[in-house]
Amino acid sequence: MVITVIGLGLIGGSAAIDLRKRGFANTILGVDSDKINANGALSIGLVDEICTLEDGISKSDMIIVAVPADAAVTLLPKVLDLAEGKVVTDVCSTKGRICEIIKYHKNRRCYVASHPMAGTEFSGPWAAMSGLFDGKSAILCDTEESDIKAVAKVKRMYETLNMRIIYMNSTNHDVHAAYISHISHISSFALALTVLEKERNEKHIFDLASGGFDSTVRLAKSSPDMWVPIFHQNKENVVTVLDTYIEKLQKFRTLIKEDEGEKIRDMIKESNRIKAVLKH
Repeated sequence: MVITVIGLGLIGGSAAIDLRKRGFANTILGVDSDKINANGALSIGLVDEICTLEDGISKSDMIIVAVPADAAVTLLPKVLDLAEGKVVTDVCSTKGRICEIIKYHKNRRCYVASHPMAGTEFSGPWAAMSGLFDGKSAILCDTEESDIKAVAKVKRMYETLNMRIIYMNSTNHDVHAAYISHISHISSFALALTVLEKERNEKHIFDLASGGFDSTVRLAKSSPDMWVPIFHQNKENVVTVLDTYIEKLQKFRTLIKEDEGEKIRDMIKESNRIKAVLKH
């Protein structure tokens, strides 16, 4: 199989590595509007050839759109214009807006909306790594709108990446993503800003940082080019989650200020229930 990856960053590049290594694709073609990323992906062997959008689509059996969510809204209809008879999927963290945009496209059935729930705080082709997706979940959305053979091929792609397949409609996906992924990044951004504002001597941050702080603030290293469009496209769900999160923070603040030790203990014990959830 020949696959074209549009967007040669962490997700697109990591998929390219393992799809070739594990025998799903013989040839990986790359498309990227950033010449540095394109040349970098070619030089480190993520792709076999850099193409224009038109050539990449015409030469391939399958197209993976791995660009930020705002770019995908504009790009995906153009890809579908050229992709009749091909299989097209994307890897964006929001699905509702994208699925709405292409709902009535003449080639809608060749498209499978998907979201591999994997990533790191790093970006660009140099961040790509083998095994990024192993053991993680891949969500396929609105599959009833897609051709059954296209869905089967995308499912097989994610199984090659050792991912668990979950089926969901695009609306529910965006709700769950807000709770599981998007709020985690906002929390990390807010914590980083808090520490940077309060700790004027940056040396102390690094001297005192331990594993807990490092893991909590890790996501604050993530690219704004990726996350601003996600928050924009999923703003209603994100705001709802933020309201609940702020409410819980306010409750902790009140109880700490009033020295309500037992009530704080109860809240922490209640939060400990997440351990049983995450075991699954």
